[in-house]
Amino acid sequence: MFTEEETLTDNNLYAPDRNRKTNLNDVKEFMDKHYNEPLSIGSLAQMANISPKYFVDLFKETYGQSAMEYLTDLRMNRAKRYLAETDERLREIAIKVGYRDEFYFSRKFKKEVGLAPSDYAKNFRRRIAANSPSMIGHLLALHVIPAAAPLHPKWTPYYYHVYHTKIKSHLKLTFPYTDRTFEANLDQLSQDRPDAIIGTDGLSPMERAKLEDIASCLLVPTDVDWREQLRMTARFLHKEDRAEQWIGQYDRKVLAARTQIGEAMGYDNILLLRIYRQDIHLYENRGLEEVLYRDLKLKPACRTDGGPCNAPLAPERLAELNPDRILVVVCPEASSRRFWLALQHSPEWRQLQAVNNGHVYPISADPWFEYSATAIARMLDEALLLFTGKCPNAFPENVHGKSCDA
Repeated sequence: MFTEEETLTDNNLYAPDRNRKTNLNDVKEFMDKHYNEPLSIGSLAQMANISPKYFVDLFKETYGQSAMEYLTDLRMNRAKRYLAETDERLREIAIKVGYRDEFYFSRKFKKEVGLAPSDYAKNFRRRIAANSPSMIGHLLALHVIPAAAPLHPKWTPYYYHVYHTKIKSHLKLTFPYTDRTFEANLDQLSQDRPDAIIGTDGLSPMERAKLEDIASCLLVPTDVDWREQLRMTARFLHKEDRAEQWIGQYDRKVLAARTQIGEAMGYDNILLLRIYRQDIHLYENRGLEEVLYRDLKLKPACRTDGGPCNAPLAPERLAELNPDRILVVVCPEASSRRFWLALQHSPEWRQLQAVNNGHVYPISADPWFEYSATAIARMLDEALLLFTGKCPNAFPENVHGKSCDA
């Protein structure tokens, strides 16, 4: 059996600078980075250029706990993450957080946390139910595969085809979403007995109360952007670091994509259209706007200026706009598809600059109509593919479900 004090050595420590003033922040930062190494009061005091006794007193006075208590907290917090987020063996985790003896680590963990490591891992990995498709997208960004979620081969084709065997319980997803659908899902959730339910805030007080009778609930507000929605979900699941990693990775992808798309498109403007029945409509939604205009800095040929986001567009107005590039989504019902086929052969359409240059890009509702972290990342990838011909693959573990918590 080993204690922190018995494993402490002077190995792997930086030589002290005798001319440097006492700086506990440097010592504390060193501990933050080297918590998994053998550390001693004597060596840490030497780094601070003070005696061990004075170091002990000064550290506790400055930070409110002893250096060894702080080191233990560092190790326990890191161990919690390994237990919650990986399937590594106890011995491997013990070594990674600075304990050579897994049995001593196990006893230490139980003393500090109140649970044995195996019990902590079991309790932390809660079975989460997603009550909307967008919540599937946020959970996958956090590497969590929900135990229950609404899946449909038509309305959520990506989630359905990639995750239908991994998501064990399939809730109903119909449009419009009726009281009957909600009650059916409520019955299913009652049978599934999830540990928590995550959805959006569009539920009535009665619906929310019924869900809370089944499990603790997080209902994410829809009036905040996807980053904040992801962060709120992460806080609920104690996965804040994963949210920040996702956002940071996305932001880096945006910078790279913005450069590549800018080189391919130059100063071309872009128009978003939706074909519905016998009409052409201007189209905007939150995800499209944020990815194309805010993140990629593309130039819109026309904006709705706060008006209806699905406003009809007369052929004369379309000719007047004469956009450089067009993104078009065609509604799946038969009359819309027939109109779209006829439109492509019409003189008015064939005279457009975007059509003549081969810059018309059909897009689908999935992912362009969904607002979640995963959908936004997929939109960015698709935009890069459409405008440059390059096929990105920067989120492979999330796209294919690897490294996720079931």
